[in-house]
Order: sequence, then structure tokens, then C-alpha cells
Amino acid sequence: MGIYLVSLSSQDWSVAGEDGHGDIASALEAELRRRGLPPYEAKGGPGAPDWFEEKMSPSMDGFDAMCRERLTPDERHTLLGWTVLVPFPLEEGILLPVGGPYTDETLVVGAPYVLALAERLAHALGLPLDLIPATFRALELTAWFLDGEAEKAAAARPGPWADDLSTAFYTAVYLRAAQYSLRYGCAMTYS
Repeated sequence: MGIYLVSLSSQDWSVAGEDGHGDIASALEAELRRRGLPPYEAKGGPGAPDWFEEKMSPSMDGFDAMCRERLTPDERHTLLGWTVLVPFPLEEGILLPVGGPYTDETLVVGAPYVLALAERLAHALGLPLDLIPATFRALELTAWFLDGEAEKAAAARPGPWADDLSTAFYTAVYLRAAQYSLRYGCAMTYS
């Protein structure tokens, strides 16, 4: 058990009720229309390698501390507080009065913004992105960081990223999640 960060297929996005996110999709569509923005047409599935899924199990204390140090309070809130990540730019997060499994409201944020924040954090850590998996297989980052490969890489390529592998893990997860969302046009959420 635990919390997972996952991609949503177009079917997951459109189904209402407990097994889908149709209520969120409808509320977002109404809010985008109200703002004069085009609707979001969910993609995901065909062309995407499996789905994106990472288990959010290591401690977030170091990552949160780095976010407090390197990001403004609004940037930190956006990065750590979103409920749904969408593959298009939004000038600001959209708070929807629709609850989910872990929240009473849904904060929708654009992947380009999250990607920019994660890239800043990755740069500050000296995260070796050439070593960290990017094939977007399910639980790929979780396995790389928790099954020993990250420790081997840290010994071979030390740096700030190697001082706290949990912080490096979350930086990589948010970076790769935003990249996946943009590449395959799908929303992301927690499950």
C-alpha cells in the first residue's frame, strides 16, 4: 500500500465516480471555458510506454527542506500541493471544488511549470540525469533509487544529489512526471 503518482489514461480521465476522474474533468472543462481557454482533451494510452507510476514512499523531509530553501512559498505550494498535473501551461493553478481520495478540493497545475521548478531543483542538486532512468516504465525510478542502483551511481558520481537520495528521488520523480505528462499528453494524479 501507499501513495503512487500515476498517469491517467483518457478513459480514467473521463469516467465519473470512484473509478475515474470524470467529475474533476468536467469541473476543469467548465473552469477553462469560463477563463476563455481551450478544453483539455485527455490522451495517454496509445504510444505511451505502459503508464507512469512511482511509489511515493521515501521520507519527503529533505525534499521539503530543499523546496523551502530554493523556491518561493507559492512555488513550493504549487510543486508540493497539486492534485492533478495537466500537460498544458496554466498561468496559475486552478482550485476546483471537487474532492479526491486525499483532498477535499483539487489543485490543477500545468506540467510546464512543474517541469521548470523540478529542473531548477535538479540543477541545484547536480542530479545526474544521464544516469537516472527516463524510459518511463512503471516503478522504474522507485526501483532505481530504492534497490541499490542510486547508491552505486552516487559512489561513482558524488555530488550534492548523493548526500540525500530521498531528496534526489523526489526531484527525479517530479521532473520525470512532468516530462511524461508533456510527452504523452496525459494528466497525472496520486492514487
